[in-house]
Amino acid sequence: QLRLVESGGALVQAGRSLRLSCSVSGRSVEHYAIGWFRQAPGKEREAVSCIGAEAATSDSPYYKDSIKGRFTISRDNAKNTVYLQMNSLKPEDTAVYSCTGGTRTADELCNLGGGYWGQGTQVTVSS
Repeated sequence: QLRLVESGGALVQAGRSLRLSCSVSGRSVEHYAIGWFRQAPGKEREAVSCIGAEAATSDSPYYKDSIKGRFTISRDNAKNTVYLQMNSLKPEDTAVYSCTGGTRTADELCNLGGGYWGQGTQVTVSS
């Protein structure tokens, strides 16, 4: 069973950067696809980015169109952590960001979500 804990959310000005962390325990993160979703007030939860398991070398990361070129997902197997580096933040990136994990591919995880979820971390971008 995976346990996921997010951190790194904060209040920042537009144009600045943040790095979110999804710390995984219970299993080795390299064996799982891990993804980031976000939910803004009054809106549905949406997929932001997902990364496949380490062994799935042909499984490219998924990125939502509106964040391509600004956000980067990465994994540190030694720290059992997945990161979301967010650059050039915009007010519309304001949301609660949650990580999820599962055994699907990156695309499947971002389309369907995983079986495990963290509690979320708040990101607020001021204009």
